Amino acid sequence: MTAPAPASDRVQIFDTTLRDGEQSPGATMTLAEKLSIARLLDEMGVDIIEAGFPIASEGDFEAVSAIANVVEKATVCGLARTGAADIERAAKAVEKARKSRIHTFIATSPIHMARKLQMEPEQVLEKIHFAVTHARKFVDEVQWSPEDATRSEHDFLVKAVQTAVDAGAKVINIPDTVGYTAPDESAALIRLLRERVSGIEEVIFSTHCHNDLGMAVANSLAAVSAGARQVECTINGLGERAGNAALEEIVMAMRVRHDIMPWDTKVDATRIMQASRLVSQVTGFPVQYNKAVVGKNAFAHESGIHQDGMLKDNTTYEIMRPEMVGLTESNLVMGKHSGRAAFRAKLKDLGHTVGDNQLNDVFVRFKALADTKKEVYDEDILALMAETGADGAPQRFEVKELAVTCGTTRSPKAELTLIVDGVEKSATETGDGPVDCCFKAIRTIVPHEAKLQLFQIHAVTEGTDAQATCSVRLEEDGRIATGRASDTDTILSATRAYVHALNRLQVRREKSVAPEEAKAG
Repeated sequence: MTAPAPASDRVQIFDTTLRDGEQSPGATMTLAEKLSIARLLDEMGVDIIEAGFPIASEGDFEAVSAIANVVEKATVCGLARTGAADIERAAKAVEKARKSRIHTFIATSPIHMARKLQMEPEQVLEKIHFAVTHARKFVDEVQWSPEDATRSEHDFLVKAVQTAVDAGAKVINIPDTVGYTAPDESAALIRLLRERVSGIEEVIFSTHCHNDLGMAVANSLAAVSAGARQVECTINGLGERAGNAALEEIVMAMRVRHDIMPWDTKVDATRIMQASRLVSQVTGFPVQYNKAVVGKNAFAHESGIHQDGMLKDNTTYEIMRPEMVGLTESNLVMGKHSGRAAFRAKLKDLGHTVGDNQLNDVFVRFKALADTKKEVYDEDILALMAETGADGAPQRFEVKELAVTCGTTRSPKAELTLIVDGVEKSATETGDGPVDCCFKAIRTIVPHEAKLQLFQIHAVTEGTDAQATCSVRLEEDGRIATGRASDTDTILSATRAYVHALNRLQVRREKSVAPEEAKAG
């Protein structure tokens, strides 16, 4: 039969930063951080927020419930496998949302059914029917996904989707779980399902693409061209392995190339940069400089030929204006003589609206930084904001004093005092270098078995007085936590980043680890 035309050219944006994005190793977020991201996603016009996997842990359940309470416009979605307990837990978590959805899933590819589920195809179909039917008892809007859809046999995939539609699923999501497909295949699969599944007149097809081969955005847009009217994506493309389709790229591709992609979203693109910065700060995952749309170099022009063209007409080398994604030029130069009013205006320009208490906190730190630098750049202020009241994690450990000696004629030595649960504790350690000494001192004061997986330093701005942002990633029994800190003193920045990671690891210890099969998309 001929597939009916989609009812609308409006594409719904389904953001899964708080669920699939958080599955990226080291990207675990606290409740306060999740709430701040959810509020921003809601404000910028995201249609559906997948807030988490309620049965995975008590922390996930509490986060989804809290998000359901604060989100005002978007649909709040909870993920669930096909068991009754999963579905009922998700239903409980989203029950207070103004608009709610349960997203249930099961694998349909031969390898997943045989190796992971150890189920026969008929058993999978029974699970699909039960899950969708049971979920509809709690919410009107049920979404179903065939995990590893792009490696599923087409005839069985049609049967599985038909089963979900007949059971009452309103949204059918087709995930490229392992980032295996290509654009032509992605579009063809959506067309095949729309042609062979009956009763889809009121059903929305969705696409969820991973970026293992660098084609997540292209695959998503190809699916839309074939009739999908929901795209699952994340801020900065955050997600497992190589990540997901990036929300900012999906939205801006449709906007800039509306001539060949005549679809619309209701996302306020001017909030994109704010969202990108917030997610980067919260997770500790820096955005690569040449990242499309939100990278530091996305609107930078160094080549003389490019610069000449830009001076004559910016459209010679820019297909979109920085203002479209929330980057604005400011005439306010910040320094040690800047007042609170100017500083508040600068924060607002950078996408941060703060209360008086938070303003006072960050303003004190801004003044201290301004005393050491002639000029404080936007990146410096964003680094300050990343460490001021945004984390929400309990601060059991805090750096109080640090003294380090090193050089060509003396062995490196660190004298460190931490505040541990309100009590000062000190240690002196030597090592291979100043950073090694500091990390050893931390381990002496706070004994732990966590292994250092990553230590990374980059300058926030140019110049010898630049702040250094340090990232530290720790792993302990499968739990991963990332800490970040910025300071003009690189060694102090590294020490504070390690302590920050320890505080976040403590949060991870208190959360149960989700089962392996509790990962979809």
